[in-house]
Amino acid sequence: MRSFLLRRLAAVPLTLFLLSFLVFAATQVLPGDVGRTVLGHEASDASVRQLDHQLGLDRPILNQYGHWLGQFLTGNWGTSYTLHTPVRELLLTRLGHSLQLALFAFVLLVPIALTLGVLAGLYHDRPLDRVISTAGLALGATPEFVTGVVLLVVFSVNLHWLPASAQTEPGQGGLGQTLYHFLLPAVSLVLVCLGYVARHVRAGTIAVLSGPHVRAARLRGLPERRVVLRHVLRNATVPATSALGVQLQYLLGGIVVVELLFNYPGVGALLLQSAVDKDLPTLQATAMVLGLLYMLVVLLADLAYRLLDPRVRLGVAA
Repeated sequence: MRSFLLRRLAAVPLTLFLLSFLVFAATQVLPGDVGRTVLGHEASDASVRQLDHQLGLDRPILNQYGHWLGQFLTGNWGTSYTLHTPVRELLLTRLGHSLQLALFAFVLLVPIALTLGVLAGLYHDRPLDRVISTAGLALGATPEFVTGVVLLVVFSVNLHWLPASAQTEPGQGGLGQTLYHFLLPAVSLVLVCLGYVARHVRAGTIAVLSGPHVRAARLRGLPERRVVLRHVLRNATVPATSALGVQLQYLLGGIVVVELLFNYPGVGALLLQSAVDKDLPTLQATAMVLGLLYMLVVLLADLAYRLLDPRVRLGVAA
């Protein structure tokens, strides 16, 4: 485990450098001029050139990249061109909002996916297995914005059971009220991820059921419920660990559409708006932080996989 951690941590600087280069390069090819976007179409060319000079956008590209990367690594992420607030403060606030929603969706996803996956494995090739597998494939192929719109129309517009916005009203920020507003956007994310995780749990369950320890437990006369909880469920969760890690990354990325659909002030909405406004400091810092979060999630998922199954060595079972 120590050797694995050292190897993964040694790759972080190179990964960070490549990520920063890709983020910076991507922001440079966005259409439009920053000065013109900030000042508006009525501004004179001289005013636009002056603003570009003040922002350092007329310097050589490599010079801009080096200056930006150095500032980012020291925690100075600049000031938003359009909101005129420190990017670090703005981004961390929005990131906190998004992590709350993603965490709630993840907490919903885990027990539902494990339950459906184990049931599908226990009833392998039976009608229940076919229903769960088919529904999971269909939901996984449906974009989250389609699922979200359907949920909005049914449960908010027609039935009036749930709010259309993920934001709570001022003075109504209690946990229960927050989760109540989170329910529709969280379910939109869960439905897209559900089938992928359930398939991994199903495959793990089928493999475990044919194992000698399960057959021995049944021969000893243990109740089927105890066999499932003690032997099947514990081992079936191992292959689901990497799947959950992948879906957690998806939650952080797919949350962009959901935040816009449900009017939620998260990091996804901030990323899209900063791209539209050519707010480069906000866009670059947001993309970098999301990339770092993806790296962290991958590392934690690999660690959890190795802890649950010590035979695994860098993805190869011993």
